[in-house]
Amino acid sequence: MSYTAATVQLLSPEGTLVHSDASEQYLPHVDKLSDDALQEFHRHMVVMRRFDIEAANLQRQGQLALWVPSHGQEAAQVGSALAARPQDHLFPSYREHVIALMRGVDPITILSMFRGLSHGGWDPKEHDNFHLYTLVIGSQTLHATGYAMGMGLDGRSGTGDPEKDAAVMVYFGDGSTSQGDVSEAMVFAASYQTPQVFFLQNNHWAISVPVSRQSRTPLYLRGEGFGIPSVQIDGNDVLASFAVTQANLDAARAGEGPRFIEALTYRMGAHTTSDDPSKYRDNSELEFWAQRDPITRFETYLRARGASQSFFDELATEGDDLAADIRKRILELPTPATSTLFDHVYSDPHPVMDAQRQALADFEASFEEGN
Repeated sequence: MSYTAATVQLLSPEGTLVHSDASEQYLPHVDKLSDDALQEFHRHMVVMRRFDIEAANLQRQGQLALWVPSHGQEAAQVGSALAARPQDHLFPSYREHVIALMRGVDPITILSMFRGLSHGGWDPKEHDNFHLYTLVIGSQTLHATGYAMGMGLDGRSGTGDPEKDAAVMVYFGDGSTSQGDVSEAMVFAASYQTPQVFFLQNNHWAISVPVSRQSRTPLYLRGEGFGIPSVQIDGNDVLASFAVTQANLDAARAGEGPRFIEALTYRMGAHTTSDDPSKYRDNSELEFWAQRDPITRFETYLRARGASQSFFDELATEGDDLAADIRKRILELPTPATSTLFDHVYSDPHPVMDAQRQALADFEASFEEGN
């Protein structure tokens, strides 16, 4: 399942602006962007890909237990995240690494989770309202909808003050749309007219199950079925991701109810490093999407606008520096005490946790006694 007649595209695969009936309403969002702002889009995408590659290398070398790559999905994530305002609350799944970094999460915090050194997580209040990674497929849509319901009831949207009004945006994948949680979330969002944007990253594969097997119709029509205005975009077009998301977040903040965006993109690598996509994917499909790479496309656009070679060289250096930094820091991380397994399970002391902590301590002590 690829682009359809409904797909909104502002930047062609050849790196030129698209003028069409579908794009005209969104181009004003792009026209107001300065060269510096556009170059910031590219910086996030390029540096994130270098981080992603280094993290995958670390996993292959035994330094991470698992890695979830986002190679190929940079435009969908960067464009949508830059469209959000600081007061907006973003609910990720577990692949939105660049958005985490953009919202102030230390990359080592992410890597330590995949190394198995922490329960994971951070305080959203300290990271520009970026909420926690969610591994239970689709459940974050309910978390986001519940939060958006609370924001609506608290009068934090639709006040007429765009500097204070806030919205929620939740990220999820095509496989999640087959989960009941997502449908339930949309039922409540539509019923309560929540200030919310559902941002679906359709990367075409729910591990080894293609979208064509999950749905006989484009996934953006799911939102329409719940009475939620929905749009399908070229998710490898960072300008479309930004402009369409900005327009829909503005509407949600203004009290016009929820919105649904399906971003057509592609997972260039494995679902996770425990997966082997060569077992189920065709090389011709991979080549089709490689020709629509979001970074290559945007670089062509920036060069046509006059971006210098030194700018691209600086980005390559910045990416390499980040890769070297995370490699150094991950290797320096200490192994936490096993007792930390029981921390933060409950907010207050709990007798079951106390008993389990003691049982583990006794078990480890038995080895010392044997020596």
